[in-house]
Amino acid sequence: MAWSASRSADHIGPSGDEPLRPALDKTVAVLAALMLAVAAWPMLMSQPDEASIPAAGRSTGTFDSATPETLFAGYGGVTHTHASDVHFAKPNVTDLTAHDVEWIGRPFKSPIYYGLRAMHWPASGRLGGMLDFTHAKAISVREQSVRFTGTRNGKPADATATIGNTFRHLEFSHGHNMLTLNGLLSLGRFTPAVRPYVGGGFGVSLPHTEVQFLDEAKRTYEYQITGPVGQVLAGLEIRLPRVSVLVEYKLSLAPYWAPLSARDGSRGNAFIDYWGQIGSWLRGEAPEAGMLRTNLITHHAIVAVGYRHTAPVRPAAIH
Repeated sequence: MAWSASRSADHIGPSGDEPLRPALDKTVAVLAALMLAVAAWPMLMSQPDEASIPAAGRSTGTFDSATPETLFAGYGGVTHTHASDVHFAKPNVTDLTAHDVEWIGRPFKSPIYYGLRAMHWPASGRLGGMLDFTHAKAISVREQSVRFTGTRNGKPADATATIGNTFRHLEFSHGHNMLTLNGLLSLGRFTPAVRPYVGGGFGVSLPHTEVQFLDEAKRTYEYQITGPVGQVLAGLEIRLPRVSVLVEYKLSLAPYWAPLSARDGSRGNAFIDYWGQIGSWLRGEAPEAGMLRTNLITHHAIVAVGYRHTAPVRPAAIH
């Protein structure tokens, strides 16, 4: 583009230790997973002592329990995010749109795709609820040639340019995070141990925004609150002793209004970054580099493993 600088060799960013971060993230993730598996395996795979549980509260692997049940689960999976227009706006300075930017998820490259959830089913009920956190990624394709319209810094944009020759960073790779509260509906059961379900809900997008034009010295590199998110889902629960396996499809829609603060953030502490953003809102401060707006529509295919907790049943009072 007419206003783009040539790509420099220091495109990894201002921190010299950033090449080590993916390796460190992967090592920590593997160690944590191994420790969790070693600690939880004996408990998860042991059969409950049915003799010590009242008949109404026994976990038989079917769905006839008369007690509430909560599933705590973690999951992994793969994603596909649709291409979207990305709009950059700063009043009287920039009004620029990059059209049909393609996004990739790299779900198995650190930081990997993962999620955490708690699903609750009331006693003998078909309606349930779920709190769901998803860590996905949305990374622009640096080799893609993109059509630009509008102006930046008062200058008209060229018709086309590649992402890599325009941006040092254009991604949400730590990541495209979503926290949602969902309603669930059980659709009965295929077999005594297999239950289909559907659901949907709303929440908030909490991405790690990483945006920097190639010719700028500052970047926006921080966790942010960028707007609402909604999702719908359909899945199967497969019940094993004490454990459930979920196979699920989700579709999420996240309209992003990301402030381009030109801050380098806390480098890992999301709550510090959120507090800084909220402070800027309360002080009425406009983002230094303007705003980024886009709509991320993402398909998720996940597999979850979780531990079922069944509420204890109190013996009926004898009169």
